[in-house]
Amino acid sequence: VQTALRLQTRGLTPSRSQLFSHMPGELVKALRAVAGSPNVSTALAVREQHGRDESMHRCSPPDAVVWPQDVEQVSKLAGICYSHGVPIIPFSTGTGLEGGVTAVRGGVCFNLTRMDRITALSTEDFTVAVEPGVTRKALNSYLRDTGLWFPVDPGADASLCGMAATSASGTNAVRYGTMRHNVLNLQVVLADGRVLHTAGRGRHFRKSAAGYNLTGLFVGSEGTLGLITQATLRLHGSPEAIVAAVCAFPSVHAAVGCTVQVLQAGIPVARIEFLDDVMMAACNRFSGLSYAVSPTLFLEFHGSPGSVEEQVRQAGEIVQLNGGSDFAWAWELEARNKLWAARHNAWYAALALRPGSKVGYLTAESCSPFKQLVCVSSGLIVGHVGDGNFHCILVFDPADLDEIQRVKEFATRLARQALALDGTCTGEHGIGLGKRHLLCEEIGELGLTIMRQIKAILDPKNLMNPGKVL
Repeated sequence: VQTALRLQTRGLTPSRSQLFSHMPGELVKALRAVAGSPNVSTALAVREQHGRDESMHRCSPPDAVVWPQDVEQVSKLAGICYSHGVPIIPFSTGTGLEGGVTAVRGGVCFNLTRMDRITALSTEDFTVAVEPGVTRKALNSYLRDTGLWFPVDPGADASLCGMAATSASGTNAVRYGTMRHNVLNLQVVLADGRVLHTAGRGRHFRKSAAGYNLTGLFVGSEGTLGLITQATLRLHGSPEAIVAAVCAFPSVHAAVGCTVQVLQAGIPVARIEFLDDVMMAACNRFSGLSYAVSPTLFLEFHGSPGSVEEQVRQAGEIVQLNGGSDFAWAWELEARNKLWAARHNAWYAALALRPGSKVGYLTAESCSPFKQLVCVSSGLIVGHVGDGNFHCILVFDPADLDEIQRVKEFATRLARQALALDGTCTGEHGIGLGKRHLLCEEIGELGLTIMRQIKAILDPKNLMNPGKVL
C-alpha cells in the first residue's frame, strides 16, 4: 500500500510486480537451502532497493534478492534459476546510469557485495584479482603501501566487477585507458551455473594470441552473458609527483581546441576534463568554490618531478595560445582531492539546482567532432574531453510526463548526432534499457544478429539480465 501511494503521488501507476513477489515458494526454499535463510529476501522494501540504479528509468523490482557468499554458491543458485526458467539480474553498488539492474521481467537479483575479497595480488606482475564486492576505493586503499594503484575512475565508488560489466571509463582514461584496457581475466558464472575463466584459470598475462578474446566479450556485456564473480586487473605504478590545475577559457571552441593541441603535442596528461559555464556555476554553488563561470578545463599531470614540471610548462604555453587563464594550481593531496571532488560531484550539483528533480544523464562519444557535439547540445555539459567522451546533464521533474518525453527525445537526437559524426551512442555506462534502439543504428543489422547469436549460445533461455542491450 505504501508503495502504491508513493508512486501515485508522483503521477505513476504501480505495476503488480512492484507490489507483490510472484516467486514460487519451492524456488525460494531452494535458494535458501543454498545461501541460507538470512541471505534470501522477498520483502518489498528490499526488492525495491534492488530494482533501480541512479538512472532516470523507473524502478522494476525483482521477485527475490539473494546474497551469495562465494562462487560455488553463485553457481548453484544460477543452476536453480536456470532449471526453473527464472531471470537472473546482477547487482552490486547500484551506481549504474542506464537501468542495468532493473528487473523488467522479474526474477532473482544476485547481490554480490558480500563477495568482497581481494583474492590474489602480484606486485611483480602488476596484477590483482578481486571479487564483485570490492570497490575501486577499497582496492586503492589496500594497495596504498605497495607503490601500485588502479587508475580507472568513473567517479562513483563502483564495484570493480560491475565496472568491468559496463566497460566503465572515467577521468584517467586519456592516459591509463578504460576497463577494456585493464581487465586481464574474468571468472564468469554462466546462465546454467557453469564457471568460465575467460583467459584460463589463474592466468594474468599482458598479451596473448591464443584464440578468441573471451575476456573482451564479457567486458561491457552488462550481465547479459553471465555473472562476473572475479576480475583480474592490470595495476600501474603510483606516480612520484602529481599536480592538478584549473583554467578558464573564453569559449567552448577555445577549451576544446586547447585539448586537441595538448594531445597532439604528445604531452602525457593524466586527466583533462571539460565543464561548460552552466556546469561550473552549479559546481561552485554546490561545492562552495569560486572558479570563473566560463568553459573550463581541469587537468592533472603525473610523473617524476622533472617530467611533471616540463608537462606543466608545455601545457601552459598551449593554454595561453588559446586564450586560457592562468592555471589555478593544486599541489597537495588535500587540494587535489577538493578540486576533483568538485568535478565528480557534478551529478549532485545538477540535482541541487532543482530539489526533488531527477537527472537525465546523456552520453555520447566521438573523438574528433567533440566540439560539434557540445555546440549542438544544451543543458549542463561535463566531459572526458581528452578521449572525446562528454555528458549532457538534463534536470527534470520525474512527475512531469512531458518533461520525461522531451528528455528522451533529446537523448535520441544527441546520440544520433554522435553517430552521424562516426562516433558512438555510448562512450561509457553501456546500452542498458535506454539505448537499445540505437545499437542497431550503430553496428548494423548484421552486427546485431551476431550479438543475438552469441547471446543465444551462452544464454539459450534468455535468463541473464533480460531486456538489456539487445
